[in-house]
Amino acid sequence: MIQYCDAEEFIDYSMEYPVIDVRSPREFSVGHIFNAYNIPLFDNEERKKVGIRYKNSGKEHAILLGLDIVGPKLTAFVKKLKETVKQKNILLHCWRGGMRSKNMAWLFDMAGFNVFVLNGGYKAYRNYIREYFEKKANIIILGGMTGCGKTDILHFIKKSGEQVLDLEKIANHKGSAFGNLGIQPTNEQFENNIFYFWKKFNLNNPIWIEDESISIGSVSIPAPLFNQMKNTDVIKIDLDKKIRVNRLVREYANVDVQILKNNILKISKRLGGLNTKKTIEALDKYDFHSVADISLVYYDKAYNYGLSKRDKNKIHPIILDEDIPEKNARKIIDFFYSFNKD
Repeated sequence: MIQYCDAEEFIDYSMEYPVIDVRSPREFSVGHIFNAYNIPLFDNEERKKVGIRYKNSGKEHAILLGLDIVGPKLTAFVKKLKETVKQKNILLHCWRGGMRSKNMAWLFDMAGFNVFVLNGGYKAYRNYIREYFEKKANIIILGGMTGCGKTDILHFIKKSGEQVLDLEKIANHKGSAFGNLGIQPTNEQFENNIFYFWKKFNLNNPIWIEDESISIGSVSIPAPLFNQMKNTDVIKIDLDKKIRVNRLVREYANVDVQILKNNILKISKRLGGLNTKKTIEALDKYDFHSVADISLVYYDKAYNYGLSKRDKNKIHPIILDEDIPEKNARKIIDFFYSFNKD
């Protein structure tokens, strides 16, 4: 059985049924629906050849070439699907809901699967999620200068039952010059991954997000979401600098010194020549406390500048006197609900 559905219905089904993306591996690598499986009708070179044939000789000749390529692979497609999924209901899409998805839907229907095809394909999905980020959400920003443990605190806020969007985890980056955690997703995939979690939230209830700039490493927060983040309430953690320095030392003292040097050089213009020199010298002596203390000169200044652009009436400072994330999370939740009783 083959059924066609719009993007909203398709996304709802994707929380329960597996998604099969029949686009080429290259298209899939740029961006795909979270947790989708790639069973491409054409590989990268085959898709290129069919496209050239379509451009030079027209649709009919391109279809014939496509049939020549795909014909011998039909059995392999079905075997791959049966190896990939263990249920009969599947979701399927290509780029625009054209011939690739229709042909694969026909094949998988013949093989006994119930196939739900996305009208408009992946393009319709991308349009839908952009519009979805425009919806008004009850966002609360957790702010505070570098080293106050915001990420760990958010972890315990989530454990308490609150809705939390961990943008740095999704971006695979800690959000600073020192934050690279490995390979980041493409920007398109970053947006898709955010949406996967965002769609699960009740937008009327508080959604906790760490204070971020629009860029997290090489990826950017979707503009509609970022605009809401900029114009909502901020709980600003105030924590003594010495405590923050100690946290940074614990987090970064085991990182290769050369990597730390390279990251210091990335911010050298804003850190200043003298401070950069002092920081590099401290690294050579493995004096990580001095490195953290000097680096915070730049990061504290940058954070205060960003905070100055916000509505002062929406900034709610909370003073914390120790670095115990679980305890601080409880204090922050109580503090938030004290001025959000309605």
